[in-house]
This record gives sequence, structure tokens and C-alpha cells, in this order.
Amino acid sequence: MKIQLIAVGNKMPNWVTTAFNDYQSRFPKDMPLELIEIPAGKRTKNADIVRILDKEGEAMLSACGKGNRIVTLDIPGKPYTTHNLAEQLERWKVDGRDVSLLIGGPEGLSPSCKTAAEQSWSLSPLTLPHPLVRVIVAESLYRAWSLTTNHPYHRE
Repeated sequence: MKIQLIAVGNKMPNWVTTAFNDYQSRFPKDMPLELIEIPAGKRTKNADIVRILDKEGEAMLSACGKGNRIVTLDIPGKPYTTHNLAEQLERWKVDGRDVSLLIGGPEGLSPSCKTAAEQSWSLSPLTLPHPLVRVIVAESLYRAWSLTTNHPYHRE
């Protein structure tokens, strides 16, 4: 199973890139984590945010692999504990499809992304900066994987 992290924004601070790459490199070959960056629409004072969200959403959905399970990262989504996420990861593996996780930009996700999603995952009831979400998702997935394989990364 491959996990795609499809995120709006392609000019991340160095610390985000460094932290994400560190976790990405730890994933096993049979469950790689792939980052696909979608350029953010230009946000000016008079920008049409609905149109920008729609364009970003189209680009995100077209980047999803055909037949992939689509999961949005969104505040109203389902919160997971580490153990719950590990169980979910196992269910995704049994399902046999690749997974596309969608992270929106500053205004969130387009309605088309939310409609296309089979699941929605909430990291927190707080609004988090979208660059930080990449790192949290990568670490959380790696921790969940380590729990399912008895790897020593996760400690109780």
C-alpha cells in the first residue's frame, strides 16, 4: 500500500521540509509515503477564494491515484488516538488500495474534495497551519506503523 500526501503549497520553510523528509525516509518499502505538492492559488486582496479553492481541489483530485481511498484532513473529521490510527492503517492495508490524504491550503479544502472523500481525519479541534500538518501526519502515520510492527519507535 502506498500513501500519498497531497498538500496545497510548495514553498515550505526549511524546517518543514527537513522534518517531513526525515519521517518519509523511515517508511518501509512496502508502504512508501509520497508527497505531492499542489501550487497554491494566488491570494490577492480581491481574490475569488471560492474559485481558488475549486482549482486547488481539481488539482488535488487529479493527483490522486485511480481507485485510491481519499481521506481529507479536516477539523470536523474523525479524531484518532495512536492506537486507533494503527488499527485504521491495518484496515487500509487489508483493503488493498492506495490511500490519498488531502491537506488543504489556508482556507481549507474545496467542496469537491470533501465530497470525493471516503473518510475525513481530524488531527485536532484546533486550526493548525497547513505546513505543520504535513509533519504531524508523517510522524503520526510512522508511529502507527511502528505500533503495528512492534518497532521500538512507539513506547507506551
